[in-house]
Amino acid sequence: MKWQGRRGSDNVRSSTGGGKLLGGGIGGIVIAGILWLVFGVNPMTALQTGQVIAGGGGSSETEVATANDRDTQFVRVVLADTEEVWHQIFQQNNLTYEEPQLVLFNNRINSACGSASSATGPFYCPGDKTVYLDTSFFAEMRQKLGISGDQQGSGDAENQGKAGDFAQAYVIAHEVGHHVQTLLGISQQVNQVRQTASRAEGNRLSVLQELQADCFAGVWANRNQERVNFLESGDIDEAINAASQIGDDRLAQASGGAVSPDNFTHGTSQQRVEWFTRGLQSGDVQSCDTFGNRL
Repeated sequence: MKWQGRRGSDNVRSSTGGGKLLGGGIGGIVIAGILWLVFGVNPMTALQTGQVIAGGGGSSETEVATANDRDTQFVRVVLADTEEVWHQIFQQNNLTYEEPQLVLFNNRINSACGSASSATGPFYCPGDKTVYLDTSFFAEMRQKLGISGDQQGSGDAENQGKAGDFAQAYVIAHEVGHHVQTLLGISQQVNQVRQTASRAEGNRLSVLQELQADCFAGVWANRNQERVNFLESGDIDEAINAASQIGDDRLAQASGGAVSPDNFTHGTSQQRVEWFTRGLQSGDVQSCDTFGNRL
């Protein structure tokens, strides 16, 4: 993925709150588990799709992220790319896009949706319209997921540093997709329906919401490719492979648990690949109606 040399967003901030978290991170978790955490299949899902917890803890103090390290610069460029694309799409539909904030934190953070730790994985909080990303995220993806077969043992540090860039960008774009849902009122509609829905139906709505965020990530990739020609050989396969491994069915099998569709909250591997691909191929948000007549 080509990203150097483009504008970086001023909406990326670093937390100055944080604190030492007992139990220590997510090291040693199997690849499926890492993907699970990376894509937000965790308790924060309920906070994303349910009502925002009133008074659930204010955000930690933050400052504009100006560090020159590669990961911070990468995040700033990817977020700026999402800003450019979604501004364009909203303007085409006579709407105004409100840019989200993105907070980089270490170990733990307080958001308008409550407290979260490194184990939570990247998440979006509609209460403060902010994407939260732990700084260990990139190291985990590169260590567990980012090195392709021809790079393992090659000693090519530069290539290994770049490995997994598009999968990481896809994660950020997915969380920004939740922000788009909030701006369009979709998240609020889901919350309203969930109030009177059964647990199984509430989970199905969560699945549809997550699949739409996958589709929006695909739309972003399509539009950004038209805008700056940023994709390289293997990038799309990288994202599709990641999407195929974080389906609820694949994760349930990997953990040795029963595959129960009523407990799914993010969709099957096939569904996640299908909806990301649909957005990628069309570049049209209208192709991302996962809900049909459910809302």
